[in-house]
Amino acid sequence: MLTDKIKKDFIAILEEEMIPAMGCTEPISLAYAAAKAREILGRDPEFIKVMASGNMIKNVRCVQIPNSGGLTGIEAAVSLGALGGDPERGMEVLETVTEDTRSRVRPFIAGGHCDVDYLDSDIPLHFIVEETEGPDSVSVEIRYDHTNISQITKNGQVIYTGEQDMKTGQGADRSGLSIDNIKEFADTVDLSLIKDLLDREIRCNMDIAYEGMAGDYGLGIGRVIKSSYPESTLTRMKAYAAAASEARMEGCDMPVIINSGSGNQGIASSVPVIVYARENYVPQEKLYRALAFSGLLTVHQKEYIGKLSAFCGAVSASCAAGAAITYLAGGTIEQIKDTVENTLANIPGIICDGAKASCAAKIATSLDASMMAHYLAMEGKSYQAFTGILKGETDQTISTVGYIGKVGMHETDKEIIQTMLE
Repeated sequence: MLTDKIKKDFIAILEEEMIPAMGCTEPISLAYAAAKAREILGRDPEFIKVMASGNMIKNVRCVQIPNSGGLTGIEAAVSLGALGGDPERGMEVLETVTEDTRSRVRPFIAGGHCDVDYLDSDIPLHFIVEETEGPDSVSVEIRYDHTNISQITKNGQVIYTGEQDMKTGQGADRSGLSIDNIKEFADTVDLSLIKDLLDREIRCNMDIAYEGMAGDYGLGIGRVIKSSYPESTLTRMKAYAAAASEARMEGCDMPVIINSGSGNQGIASSVPVIVYARENYVPQEKLYRALAFSGLLTVHQKEYIGKLSAFCGAVSASCAAGAAITYLAGGTIEQIKDTVENTLANIPGIICDGAKASCAAKIATSLDASMMAHYLAMEGKSYQAFTGILKGETDQTISTVGYIGKVGMHETDKEIIQTMLE
């Protein structure tokens, strides 16, 4: 039986991780910090200095920033945030950007008013935005989590130190996360406590999926998948999830409900589950429970990996989606665990080479693997313990994969960043 504390913790985790964000979360995080610095500075800056970790640089380099008129890059993100963002809107900080803001951003950047340097940090998600105007300066430092302000300094004096855990950027207790506990929570939670959050996830993430299918974004991967692959529920699951990701990576200004700091993880852990449920006439209550399961299982996996790494988050989120579909199909707890094991026996090696349009293809590929894992599990088939990196218990396998992604792939991450910077 789950304790009341664990139930409350799980609800708090969902509320903390499943929040709306416009566009790729790394440039939005930079814009948020810049908007906060400008708010404290009290006027528009004349110069912005950014120090950013390699993973921040990697994940901002190739994505279009929403509401920017097609701009990319760190300079554009912080300039948009400083000149027109609203920090009160959090990860939707650029919702308030106007045409007037956009018209001022390009000459601001071209005039050399923004400078970016590499921040040599062991924290993958780590950056400092400093804004100056006349004799005054304000710096905002963010560590571990996209809105976790660890310190604010004004004119050399520290005026704020973050209250959240400086090592994680998290508020909710994650110690109760396990597959057994997550399933029991999904089975028994009072849905009135999370219904609004899940309704928002369904609405936002499916809206951008439809937009991605209809609009002109990137390669139009969703339409290609839907028209080229055999007609099936799996084809439509992959098509809509990939289309949502591609729209987001290519500057669509519609919000996405993220998971573990990533819109692509939010999309991959929800859109396939929603499409599957609708095509199989699953009752709405059951869909809510499956989405809660998928959301928490994604967080569980990412706890060991971290917000940013060389390990592609589409793998974790798609693994969770496949397990949630096993849950929807009436699978036992063992079949759910087998779905996770079968997925992680297959595709834990997909690298993250930054946020960009091809993330959509990685989501489609990962969903293929997770659904194959689901089909095998429903037939009672799974890879044996201690095959490769698999362990004796599924939660141990998750932690092992996480360790490989965070520690084992640390040097891989450096090489990816170096290659991209070259």
